[in-house]
Amino acid sequence: MAIRKIRIMGDDVLRKTSKEVKEMTPRLKTLVEDMFDTMYDAMGVGLAAPQVGILKRIVVIDTYEEGEKFALINPVITHKDGEQVGDEGCLSLPGKVATVKRPDHVICEAYDVNMEPITIEGHGLLARAICHELDHLDGVLYPDVAEEPVRNVTYEEEGE
Repeated sequence: MAIRKIRIMGDDVLRKTSKEVKEMTPRLKTLVEDMFDTMYDAMGVGLAAPQVGILKRIVVIDTYEEGEKFALINPVITHKDGEQVGDEGCLSLPGKVATVKRPDHVICEAYDVNMEPITIEGHGLLARAICHELDHLDGVLYPDVAEEPVRNVTYEEEGE
C-alpha cells in the first residue's frame, strides 16, 4: 500500500493516549496495511498507530517467526509473568537503545482487522514487542521504563 512517515521522539503525538477503535472501516484497514508496509520498510518488528501520527489503539507486530505476525486492535495485556532484561530500540528513536526489563510471558486480548476477538500468547521477543507497542498507545516510550539512560547503537551492536 503505502509507506507512512514515522514520528520521531519529540513529536507531541507520541505522548498522547490513543482512542479505542469502535468499528473497523476501510480507511482503518488501509492504515493497518500501511503500518505493516512502513514497519517492514524500516526493518522493525512492531509499529503502533501513534508512530505514524494516528491516535487509534492499533498495533502491528511481526517477529519474523512462523505465525507471529499480528494486527491488534484495542489490545489489552491480561496476564504477564517472568522477566527478561535486554536492549530495546524503537523506530521512533532511530540509532538508540537502552536496557529494558519486560515480562518474559504475556497474554494479550485484542480484535483482529475483522473485529473478531483474538488472544495472543507471547514469550521472549513477542512478549517484549507486545509490551513495547502497547506502551505507545498510552504515550509511553521505552526510555521512560529503561533501566539505564538511552545510548547510541554502536557498530558492534548493529552487527549482533
